[in-house]
Amino acid sequence: MKFGRISVMAVAATAALGLAACGGGTSGGSGGGSGSVKVGIKFDQPGLGLKAGADYTGMDVDLAKYIAKELGYAGTEFVEAVSAQRETLISTDQVKYIVGTYSITDARKEKVSFAGPYFIAGQDLLVRADDTTITGVDSLAGKKLCSVKGSTSATNVQKKVPGVNLQEYNTYTLCVDALKAGNVDALTTDDTILAGYAAQEANKGKLKVVGKTFSTENYGVGLKKGDVEFCKKVTDAITKYISSGEWQKAVDKNLGPAGYKPGAGNPPTPAACS
Repeated sequence: MKFGRISVMAVAATAALGLAACGGGTSGGSGGGSGSVKVGIKFDQPGLGLKAGADYTGMDVDLAKYIAKELGYAGTEFVEAVSAQRETLISTDQVKYIVGTYSITDARKEKVSFAGPYFIAGQDLLVRADDTTITGVDSLAGKKLCSVKGSTSATNVQKKVPGVNLQEYNTYTLCVDALKAGNVDALTTDDTILAGYAAQEANKGKLKVVGKTFSTENYGVGLKKGDVEFCKKVTDAITKYISSGEWQKAVDKNLGPAGYKPGAGNPPTPAACS
C-alpha cells in the first residue's frame, strides 16, 4: 500500500510538470517560452493585418510572427486589437504585445510602453473615385468624415479642421462601407491602411487615396508599461528584422500591390527602451 501511494504521487508530480511545460508563452516573466504567445493585431486592414477565415495576412502579421520566433515562442495566437481597446488588452494581460498600426504618442506612453518604431506612415484621405471636391484636409469643411474610435486619426483631423463633421465607427471596414454607400464623404487614417483598401478587388476603380499626407505616424509594438527587459528583446528583434532584409520583403509583398512606396524615414531606427 505504501508503494502504491508513492507511485500515485510520482505520477501526479510528473503530470504537473508536463502541464507546466505545455503552458502558454504569455504568462510569467518578460522573456519567451516554448508555448504560443497571444498577440494583438488588426483584423480589418488589408496589407497590414487582415483576417480571412482562418488566415491572417499583412505586414504587421509578418512582423508579429517574426518577433515571436525570435523570442523563442513556438507559435502565435492572434487576438483582434480594436483601436479603442488596445491599452486595455495590454494592461490586463490579454495579449503579450500588439502589432497593429499602433502610433507611438505621448498620451499612449502613459499607459503602455513601445518598442520601435518599425514603420513611418502619414495620415491621408480615402474618397470615392469620382469625387473631385476633396483634394486634401483643407477641403473637408462641410463634409462628412469617417474615422475609427480611439485612433490618432480622429484627434489629428479635429485639430486640423475643428468644425469637421466627424463620424466615428468601430472599424475601418464600416467606414469603407459607409463611404461606398455615400453615407460619408471621406475616410481618414494612415496612408498605408487606405492604400490597402483602395487596392482590394471589391474597391478597385471605386475608391482612391487623395495622396496628400498631413501627419507623421510612427508605428510601434505596444507592450506592458515599464517592462524594459521585454522591450529590449522586442527592439532587438525589430532591428534584426530590418537589417536582415525581411522588413523590405514584407513591405514589397503586402503593400507593393497597392502601388504604395514607403515615405521618408523608412525603414526607421528603433529607439532605445526606457
